[in-house]
Amino acid sequence: MKVAATATNGLLHLSPNQRTWRRFKTNKRGYYSLVIFSLLLVLSLFAEVLSNDKPLMISYKGELFFPVFVAYPETAFGGDFETEADYNDNYIRKIISENGWLLNTLNAHSYNSINYDSAEPNPAAPSTQNLLGTDDRGRDVLARLIYGFRLSVLFAFALTLIGIVIGILAGAVQGYFGGRIDLYSQRFIEVWGSMPELYLLIIFSSIFQPGVLILIILLSLFGWMGLSDYVRAEFLKGRNMEYIKAARALGLSNVQIMWRHLLPNSLTPVITFLPFRISGSILALTSLDFLGLGVPPSTPSLGELLSQGKENISAWWLSLSTFIVLVGTLMLLIFIGEAIREALDTRKNA
Repeated sequence: MKVAATATNGLLHLSPNQRTWRRFKTNKRGYYSLVIFSLLLVLSLFAEVLSNDKPLMISYKGELFFPVFVAYPETAFGGDFETEADYNDNYIRKIISENGWLLNTLNAHSYNSINYDSAEPNPAAPSTQNLLGTDDRGRDVLARLIYGFRLSVLFAFALTLIGIVIGILAGAVQGYFGGRIDLYSQRFIEVWGSMPELYLLIIFSSIFQPGVLILIILLSLFGWMGLSDYVRAEFLKGRNMEYIKAARALGLSNVQIMWRHLLPNSLTPVITFLPFRISGSILALTSLDFLGLGVPPSTPSLGELLSQGKENISAWWLSLSTFIVLVGTLMLLIFIGEAIREALDTRKNA
């Protein structure tokens, strides 16, 4: 009994955020999923250092070179041309080895480098040269997975952030002011939400050149509506509470009341659905790339690898490796979302 009382008293001295973090850490599956996902994200941010066809460091005739960060001409290493050196060229590698040494990255391939020395036709099976094989153009699958994972996650972060900002603004204005503003806004959302999003993407992809920025803009036009409903409900519930009436009586403006008092109490659904919105954004980009409506073909993408796997059924390494990365990422995000939802439930004790 004394031990339980001491633990309870210790929790009472914690701030609400600290108690929420305690509850989150008790969910081991969600906590370790957050650790693994954060580690993978940090590693992917340094993809150029982990997987690159340019060496990390070169020592040539006593002088140090860093090709990953600086482009050096071939003449800097005794070559004949002023263009950037091709470090996969056996002639260049031989000259450097005779006059110094090279320090390669962990995976000596970039997302767009082609293995011209492969003994098998492309797509080539996994080998010591390409640990996860090559795609139908001879590009390293492992490198494209690393760069594609980074692109998908950063794209999802950007799309989610824009959707959250627009969704909070729209929901806050509807919920706080109500009346005709809320009525007209709801009718607009109903009409806008009924528009065929996929057909619009097909039309715009035929007008504009496909790219990450165009996709973010187009998907952001529809990605805010689901979140605005939750924020609107929280503002509708809180706008007539006593502390809001007291704030109005003290002379606070509508913006101050919305920012200082209503918004902090309305962030629970925003935070709860954050991992699920990120996973949905990753899946949206992958689906569009799979259909050929996403990023350009030269861009490393998980959906593009899945499309290659569909076109090359015998090349099992294309579909299997991409499937593991995609499903593993989505599972980590779902576990994180479930843990956040339980942590924000104040009825549960740490």
